[in-house]
Parts: sequence; structure tokens; C-alpha cells
Amino acid sequence: MIEHFETKLNEVTELHKKIQIQLSDSTISADMRIKLSKKFSSLEQVLVCKEAIEKCEQELSNSKNLLAENQDQELLDLARQDIERLNKNLDKLYNNLKKLLIPKDVDDEKNAIIEIRAGTGGDEAALFSMVLMKMYQKYAELKKWKFEIMSFSETNIGGCKEAIISFIGTDVFSQLKYESGVHRVQRVPQTETQGRIHTSAATVAVLPMIEEVDIQIEPKDLRIDTFRSQGAGGQHVNTTDSAVRITHIPTNIVASCQEEKSQHKNKAKAMKMLASRLYEKTKSENEEKIANKRKSMVGSGDRSEKIRSYNYPQGRVTDHRINLTLYKLEDIISGVALNQIIEPLLSADLEAKIKSL
Repeated sequence: MIEHFETKLNEVTELHKKIQIQLSDSTISADMRIKLSKKFSSLEQVLVCKEAIEKCEQELSNSKNLLAENQDQELLDLARQDIERLNKNLDKLYNNLKKLLIPKDVDDEKNAIIEIRAGTGGDEAALFSMVLMKMYQKYAELKKWKFEIMSFSETNIGGCKEAIISFIGTDVFSQLKYESGVHRVQRVPQTETQGRIHTSAATVAVLPMIEEVDIQIEPKDLRIDTFRSQGAGGQHVNTTDSAVRITHIPTNIVASCQEEKSQHKNKAKAMKMLASRLYEKTKSENEEKIANKRKSMVGSGDRSEKIRSYNYPQGRVTDHRINLTLYKLEDIISGVALNQIIEPLLSADLEAKIKSL
């Protein structure tokens, strides 16, 4: 059965040898050595698993030969027990090999930026956006991630028109990337006097946080404007032009920040947002070209895709991509049980990728 993966395993073996030679070069930079060492370690895991499979298959072959050649009942029983045990081990080893051979998402280890925007539903949509914002902040606290509000626009009744938050920690993007899409809420709004259930929505976009080395932005392609920060009602909350808006002229992508009193800090945050949006645009265009090759069962991550419904009267949350329904609405929106949705999504995507091998 290992022959099925022979081409991939040969490629791994050759790359493993090539990196081993590169690592023996004392002139390579420290950063390059770290990158090569990480890659070498991941390839090593594949080869160790390959050797374990070959050893297990040899033992299985020996046990089958023993079963065919012997008539001693005690030896036959031992051989059957060995065959059963070795078959189970082989299944586990092959599953592990498949996981190891799945191409890694280069962004999984990155930090993330979440953009939350009120959608259809007016004030109720903005109030629900605030619920989502607090859910992700609480989840970050439980994961011991750092988070920082990069931009926030509040409504007069305490809702959230738009929030942009950065999350910093271990494997943040890999955990949050499936949150991209339309989140729909069904509940009786605070402003509803007759007790009718309304449906509204918020959009969530999850972007990998990009470092300068990941994308090149030419200064000549940028237009930078400054303005005074504004509060919930549109009134100016600062007497200086500390807020910053940056426009990438070739793509017309815009990022702005007004959270800090310092114009310099606002500019730095806006540049981080802009870099992540430009990176996502480039990545999305590349992924669109190969989208027909593999359609993941957890969806595309397109922010226009309806991914989840929060039904308050029933205390229910349903993720439509994997048909998962949990009657734990309060625990989920408090962040405590959000992992009970994220982990099945990760598993579903992994299964889809394994099937495509």
C-alpha cells in the first residue's frame, strides 16, 4: 500500500537530503538556518513514519507466513493475534502518514486580524457584531493570546458598526480562519416591543497578520490622509489630525486607524491592516485558480458565505458547513465552548484533505 505514496515519499527523501547538505553550510544566515531546520524536522517525521510502516508490513508478512506454514494451534493463535494487532497499527501509521503528507498552510502559524462588520438588520446587526467581538476576545483570553483593538466604530446604542482586532499567540490563524463568513442571528431585538423574532447578520473576515517580508508595498503606491478621530455620534474626540487613512492606489484597498492619540501609532496599525488585506487579495486570487482541484467541505472562507446561525429562542448554534448543531448558545457566545465548533471544523477539513491525497 505504501507504493500509493511512492512519488511523494521519493520527493520527501530527496528534499530531506538537499536540506541536510544546506544545513551543513556554515555560511547560511541564522534566519535561513531556522527556516531550514523547521522544514528538515517536518520531513524527518515523514521518513520516520515511512520506516515504521515498512517495519510493520514486514512483521505482518512474517506473521501471515507463520499462519500459513504452521499447524500448531498455540502458534496459530499467536499469529492471528499478531496479525490483528499489526493491522491496527498499520492503519494508524497510514493515517498519520497521510496527515504528514498534507501540504501545510503557510499562514497557519501566523497571528491574525479579525474584521467584524454589521450586516443586514440595522441596530440589531450592530448589537450582534458586539456579541461576536466579545466572543472572540474571551476566546483569546482562554487561549492565552494577546489581542488589541486596531479600529472600532460604535453605534449610539452600544452596538458595533465595525471592529478590527489583532490576535497574537500560538497558531492563531489556524484556529480562527474558519470564522470567515456571514454569521446570522435570530432573536427578539432589544428595541422590539411586540416580541417578534428578527433575523440579522454580521460579516467576519479573518486575515493572517503579515510581516513586511511577506509582501512588498511600494511607497509610491500609497496615499496617506490624516483626519480628526470621531466618536459614536460622529463628533470629533481629538483636537489634532491623529487619525490615519492609507489607500493603496493600484487596488484601491483602504485601511484606517484612529484608536491611538499618536498619528505615528495609528499609521503603523493602518499599515498592518493594509498589508494583511493586500496579502489576502493576492492569496485569494491564487487560490481561485486552483479551487476546482479541491473543494474543502468546510467552505471557502469567503466572507459572503453564510456559515453559522445563532438562534436565541432555541439556545442553538448551527454551523452549516459541517451540519453541526449545539444547544450551547450562551457558552459559545461567551467564548467558553467556541472550541467545540472550531475543533470539528479543523477535523472536517483535515478529513477532506486526506481524501484528496
